[in-house]
Amino acid sequence: MDEAPELYKLSSMTILGIETSCDETSASVVKDGTQVLCCIIASSRKDFEGKGGVIPEEAARRQVECILPVITRALETAHITVDDIDSIAVTKGPGLLGSLLVGTATARVLASIWKKPLIGVDHLLGHLDSIWLQSEGSDKSDPPMFPCLTLSVSGGHSDLRLRRSHTNNTLIGTTRDDAAGEAFDKGASLLGLSYPGGPALSKLAEGGNEHAFKFPSPLHQEETFDFSFSGLKTSLKYTLRDHPNLFEQEKKDLAASYQYAICKHLTDRIEHVVEKHSDIQEMHLVGGVSANTRLRSLLQESIYKKITIRWPATLRYCTDNAAMIAAAGYFLMQESPEKALESFVTEAALRC
Repeated sequence: MDEAPELYKLSSMTILGIETSCDETSASVVKDGTQVLCCIIASSRKDFEGKGGVIPEEAARRQVECILPVITRALETAHITVDDIDSIAVTKGPGLLGSLLVGTATARVLASIWKKPLIGVDHLLGHLDSIWLQSEGSDKSDPPMFPCLTLSVSGGHSDLRLRRSHTNNTLIGTTRDDAAGEAFDKGASLLGLSYPGGPALSKLAEGGNEHAFKFPSPLHQEETFDFSFSGLKTSLKYTLRDHPNLFEQEKKDLAASYQYAICKHLTDRIEHVVEKHSDIQEMHLVGGVSANTRLRSLLQESIYKKITIRWPATLRYCTDNAAMIAAAGYFLMQESPEKALESFVTEAALRC
């Protein structure tokens, strides 16, 4: 097994992070990959609440308006000047093309004007490294450890990765159809809830009986670390068809049962991995769905006696934010600086 780099060996850096992969416009200043000096997020999510989801062109237009004010506010809030910044890290993908271009074009111009190195960061790697972001007053004597198992779960991805360092990641399981976040959003839509669907469904599930309705257990007969959520969505659709006039409490019960089925599928796969890989020291839960309290509690019930479980220090680090991009940029520069700089030039040039 590769030896993980130790944090005390890393050189000090202050990085300006920029994140514009979807409907958020975010800028953050992070020192040494862990200390968040500020994290500013301007979201256009409310603009899309009655439209069933994000409209890419509208999101990009809003980001054009917000990007420079957000960066300016980030520097002011962090009480630093351009001279204090060692590098700029920006999301290079995946995401909405127009939104990514707003962030990458802005970052390239600023890097050129300010004479700063530019780091291209994969959005998913940002989520993986969000665990290292510290909240105010957190215990710095207990940093995350490698090797770890990370579940990255959101509307766009549901991945299990074995991590031996920040840049040594092995994908061992992924969804075969919908992501978990998609399952939440589509389920919320079937229940007549507004966008964003995940939080709305979890809110409805409060006070519901999660064992009132039975849902299938996906892939339970297969020896795999993969996920599958399309069958749960179909099962919900047929349940609503067969029960067209649900009372309010029954809707709560159905939402709770559906949420439980999604979360139980996720935790079952994690338990399976932990049983097979005895060298794992920690379990990390990241991405937008990591904010789900039922998922967190099920994880604690299932594996807390075996390994340490961590999730982002605050809810804002669960969703898309520039602090995680700055953190990932820092660790990329420390472990693989040539890859961090050269890959962005190639991929950004292809997009433009």
